[in-house]
Amino acid sequence: MKLRTYLVLSSLLGIGVLLICLFVSYSKMLLTIDQLYWLSGITAGVGLLSFVLQYVLTKPLEKSIARITERTVKVAEGDFHTEVPLIGPQEFKLLAQQFNEMSSRLKDSFDDLHQSESARRELIANVSHDLRTPLASIQAFVEALEDDVIKDEATFRRYLNTIRLETKRLGGLIQDLFDLSSLEAQGEPFDPEPSHVDELLVSTLESFSFHLAEKELNVEIELPDQLPAAMMVPAQMKRVVSNLLQNAIQYSSTGGTIMLTATEQGAFLQIAVLDQGEGIEAEETTRIFERFYRIDKSRSKSSGGAGLGLAIAQSIVERHGGEIGVQSKKGEGSCFWFTLPVCVNR
Repeated sequence: MKLRTYLVLSSLLGIGVLLICLFVSYSKMLLTIDQLYWLSGITAGVGLLSFVLQYVLTKPLEKSIARITERTVKVAEGDFHTEVPLIGPQEFKLLAQQFNEMSSRLKDSFDDLHQSESARRELIANVSHDLRTPLASIQAFVEALEDDVIKDEATFRRYLNTIRLETKRLGGLIQDLFDLSSLEAQGEPFDPEPSHVDELLVSTLESFSFHLAEKELNVEIELPDQLPAAMMVPAQMKRVVSNLLQNAIQYSSTGGTIMLTATEQGAFLQIAVLDQGEGIEAEETTRIFERFYRIDKSRSKSSGGAGLGLAIAQSIVERHGGEIGVQSKKGEGSCFWFTLPVCVNR
C-alpha cells in the first residue's frame, strides 16, 4: 500500500469517528439538528481541505521515495555511478545522503575487488612466465646431456654452467616471491634500531665493487658533515639500497657516474641513488613499483630480473614508515629516493 493511501485512510478514519460522535451527540439531544448540519458540513469541508493538502504535500515525498527506489534498482543491477539528489524534507535529505554514501562505499569495494582479481590474474601470468623460462632452459640442456650428444668438454661444461645459472635464477625468483609475501604479511621480525646511513651506503657499495669496476663506473657520495641516525633494520635497508644500486649499475653506460646522497628533511632522512642511464618514460614511473612490472616488455634475461626488486624495496621502506619514489626523464637518467624516520633520541 502506498504512503498516500495510508494518509487518506487515516484522514477518512478521523472524519468518520468525528461524524459518529456528532450523530451520537444529536441522538442524546446534546445537539440540535441545525448544529448537527453545521458541524457535519464543517467536518466535510475540513476533510476535503485535508485531502487537497495531503495530495499537495505528499507529492514531493512520493517523488523522493520514487527517486530512491529508482537508484536502489540501479545499484542492485551493479550501477554504482548514481546519486540521489538532496531535495525534499530534512529526513529525506538525510536518507538520500546516507544512500549516496552507501553507494560510494559499495563502488569502492567492488573496484578494489575487481582490481585485486585483475592483479591476481596478472600475478599468476607473470609467475608462470618467469618460472617457465628457466625451467624450459634447464630441461633442454639436461635432455641434451642425457642424450649424450655433447662430446666436446668445453661445450659440456658450458651446458652445466648454464644449468647452474638458470637454477640460481629460479631460486632467486622463488626467494623474491617468498620475501615479498612475508613483507606484505609482516611475517618477518621487525625491530628497528638507530643506525647511520653512511655505514649503510659504504657497506652496500663494497658488495658491488666488482660490478662497478666491470663497467668502469664512477661513484660519488654526497653527505653532510653531521647526519643524525635513522631508525631502521640495517639488513632490510641494505636490501633496498642494493636493489636501487643494482638497477643504477645495470642501466648506466660504461664509464658513467652513479651518485649517492643523503639529506635531512625534517623528521626524515632522504637517501637517493642517481644514475646517468637512459631514463624512464613518465607513464612508466607511475607503475614501476608494481610487482612484476618491467619496462622491458620482452622480459629478456639480459634486461634484469623478474620485476620484484622495487616492489620489495617499497614494502620495506613503507614498513619503516617512509616513502619511496623516482624522478626521471627519458634520456636524462633517473633518481630513485626513499625516506627513513630520524632517530628521536639524538
